[in-house]
Amino acid sequence: MDEVVSLDIIEQRIDYRFQDRSALTQALVHASIASTRVASNERLEFLGDAILGAVVCEHLYRRFPDELEGELTKIKSNAVSRRVCAEVAVELGLADAVQLGKGMGDRAGLPQSLLAALFESVVGAVYLDGGIEPARAFILRSLSSRIEDSARLGHQQNFKSVLQQSLQQRDMGTPQYVILDEKGPDHAKCFEVCIDLGGRRFPSCWGMSKKAAEQLAALEALVELGFVERSESGEVRLLPAA
Repeated sequence: MDEVVSLDIIEQRIDYRFQDRSALTQALVHASIASTRVASNERLEFLGDAILGAVVCEHLYRRFPDELEGELTKIKSNAVSRRVCAEVAVELGLADAVQLGKGMGDRAGLPQSLLAALFESVVGAVYLDGGIEPARAFILRSLSSRIEDSARLGHQQNFKSVLQQSLQQRDMGTPQYVILDEKGPDHAKCFEVCIDLGGRRFPSCWGMSKKAAEQLAALEALVELGFVERSESGEVRLLPAA
C-alpha cells in the first residue's frame, strides 16, 4: 500500500484546522482496517450525509426563493449525488490519507461509494469539531460551483425527457437509442450510444453507463435539431419552440 499523507496536508486541502484531530483521524479509517465497525468512519459518514443535506437544502432555499420544491429537489439531487461527492473527494485528495485494509488494492482505483463516504465523513468530522458554520463553509466551498451548474441547467438535466417532449410538441416521432459499441470490464463498462430518429442518426457519445451515454446522446440531438443552444463554456439553454 502506498504511503498515507499527513493530517496537516488534509487540513490544508480542506481549508480547515481542527481543534481536536480525533474526528478527522476517524473520518479517514475505512471499515476494512478498523478494529471494529464503530471505530471506522461509517458513523461519521451517517452524520456527514445529514449535515450535507441540511446545509445544501437551506442554501437552495435562500439562493433560489422563486423555485418550487420539485425544482429545488432536482438541483439538490444533481449537486450532491454520490458521483459528485466522490469527485470532490478526489479533488481534495482525501483518498491519499484514508487508512485501508490490505485487500482494498490501490488508492487510485477506489470505488465511487468509498470516495463519496470519505467526503461525507470529513463533513461530519468538521461539524463535530467546529459546529455548523465551519461545516457549512466547507460544504459550500466544495459544492457551490456544482450547485450553480445544476441550477443553470434546471430541467435540462434530463436531456432524454427534454428531447422526448420537444419531439412530441413538433410531432416528429420517437427517438431510438442505439448502442454502437461498449468497452471495458463488466464492473466498469463504457457505452457508445447514438440516437436514431426516423433513419437520421445524430452524433454518438460515450458514457460510464448506458443511462449516462443516452443522456449525452440526447443532448447532441437537441443541439443538432436546434432545440437547445450550447455556449462555448458548455452552458445549455432551451430555445422556445418555433
